[in-house]
Amino acid sequence: MIEPTNNELGWMLDEVLKVPEARHAILLSADGMLRAHSADIGRDDAERLAAGLSGVQSISRSTAEFCGTPNTPWRQTLIEFAQGYVFLVAAGEGAYLAVSTTEHVDMEAVSYRMHKLVDRLGQVLVSPARRDTGSPA
Repeated sequence: MIEPTNNELGWMLDEVLKVPEARHAILLSADGMLRAHSADIGRDDAERLAAGLSGVQSISRSTAEFCGTPNTPWRQTLIEFAQGYVFLVAAGEGAYLAVSTTEHVDMEAVSYRMHKLVDRLGQVLVSPARRDTGSPA
């Protein structure tokens, strides 16, 4: 399991940024916890963005019925801005990989690189749901 207090996998996220015009990458859990971030983004910003992106993923997942089937698994969300894109992909159970880019990025190349990273990391990216370990009151 990836510990939220270190950035052990940050160097792997930097690999995704080898695509020209890619800016930042973060790995987050379904509950919005930062798991890792690329070297070019500060921890505070990465933590704030991880919280927001988990909400984006949740909203995206809740609209599955718009594709015809309410239980269609969510795989990816793309957000377009005037100055770039945010790619958000499933990276294992309860884990998501997000990459921001400029508007000039080769979208296919960044998406491909993200999915290859997810494949390569396999079970390392699994981020199980947190359990309440406190004692009963």
